[in-house]
Amino acid sequence: WQDQAVCQSTEYNPVDPEIFFPEPDETTKITAAKSLCGQCPVRRTCLDAALESGDTDGIRGGLTEEERGPLHAKLAHRLDYSRVNATIAGRDVHLTKDERRAVAHAAYHHGVTEQRLAWLLKITEEHAQKLYRETRRAIRNRDLEQTTK
Repeated sequence: WQDQAVCQSTEYNPVDPEIFFPEPDETTKITAAKSLCGQCPVRRTCLDAALESGDTDGIRGGLTEEERGPLHAKLAHRLDYSRVNATIAGRDVHLTKDERRAVAHAAYHHGVTEQRLAWLLKITEEHAQKLYRETRRAIRNRDLEQTTK
């Protein structure tokens, strides 16, 4: 994904990497960096990478260090269905615990085999079987609760 980033300097698109590491009072640099990020096709992936790696330096994914701070705190509970869908489609995405649970649930509903789920989540087939058992139980309990109401 980094090869597709607008911030990658090329012969035809020279970019000074220092623009992405401004001092807090360098508003011109901040504005210029955010403008480049706004045009970037992999901006979201860059932001995810910065959050997942705990990167707190510079402008990443169009956000400053200060703007990413609250997102770092919420990262463990993130549930982004576009990431869940990307995983079901076979993309290699680093998932939070909530997203992994959502992948198991979506895979179950789409008839994905336990072997495929194991491959998608990089877990053993036994663990995938356990996740499907838990999913079936959760669905059954939800259905039971709905019928009693």
